[in-house]
Amino acid sequence: MDFRDHSYTNTTYDHLNPTDFTYKMSAKEIEDFVNLRVSNKSLFSGRRNASMWGWRAILKHMNLHHKMTHAQASKKWENMKKRYKELKNPPEGIKVFPESWPHFKLMDDAMEGRLESSAPILNMDRNNIDFLPNKPKRRKLSLINSVPSLTSGPEIEVSLNGDEDIDEEEEEKEDSHEMDRIMQEVDTERDMMDSERLVMEREKQVMERERMVLQRERAVLDREIAAVDRDRASLERERAMIEREKAMLERERAMVERDRDEVSRNRLLLEREKARLERLSANKEHIAAEEGAEEGSEVRDSEDGDRRKKFLNLFEKLIENF
Repeated sequence: MDFRDHSYTNTTYDHLNPTDFTYKMSAKEIEDFVNLRVSNKSLFSGRRNASMWGWRAILKHMNLHHKMTHAQASKKWENMKKRYKELKNPPEGIKVFPESWPHFKLMDDAMEGRLESSAPILNMDRNNIDFLPNKPKRRKLSLINSVPSLTSGPEIEVSLNGDEDIDEEEEEKEDSHEMDRIMQEVDTERDMMDSERLVMEREKQVMERERMVLQRERAVLDREIAAVDRDRASLERERAMIEREKAMLERERAMVERDRDEVSRNRLLLEREKARLERLSANKEHIAAEEGAEEGSEVRDSEDGDRRKKFLNLFEKLIENF
């Protein structure tokens, strides 16, 4: 069945939606736009609809919420980041001129973290609905004078914009990019934690080996200390024995000194006794010679003299033995 010959009457169009065009920011607005996005990065936490409410808070603060949607603001930010990355890190062999883009320095400061405190911190007002609609309105076309099978059918909704879901797709793409970024950060942190864990494990193994070496060295040192203690105890015993032997030698020496003194005294007494006996013998011989004793008496005297001489000789030998 061909519908080309049928005419469409009573066709109604809603007013054109302002999202069908893109607002062009001034240089000052772009600077405020970048500063607010960098300073309020905490609003873009990656949670559901966090990006939408974050951009709406920025647009509301800039008084652009009637001129741009949050999807257009997000697209603007992504395009600026892409342009910055192309100029910052061009492909090998391609020469670029970053100064040709007037916003390069601003984006360089933003990406390097030098603009984090350049704008006020905003709060998301989820109750405020004073924003441009994100999706364009659909236009309704009423079909009349058509074939009977179509006149009783429902109205057909026709979108004037062939990409009626482009904003929703951009929002989903932005959310996907944000989730990918968060997942990349999580993976990066997990890799860092794994590497740190491996480093800690290696350090733990090194410390365990060092602890075992220290324990062995401590055991050797304890054995050496025990050996030194045994040697010291042996030296102390030997020293005590030497002290006792020294004391015994001192006592023996004192006894020898006493014996020597006693022998000296006895020798002196014997010498005195010998001298006295010699004087007595000399006196007796003198007396015998003067009196002229008789022969018998002389014989006796001579016998007495012989006995005296023997006695003196024995006495002298006794003294020499001492």
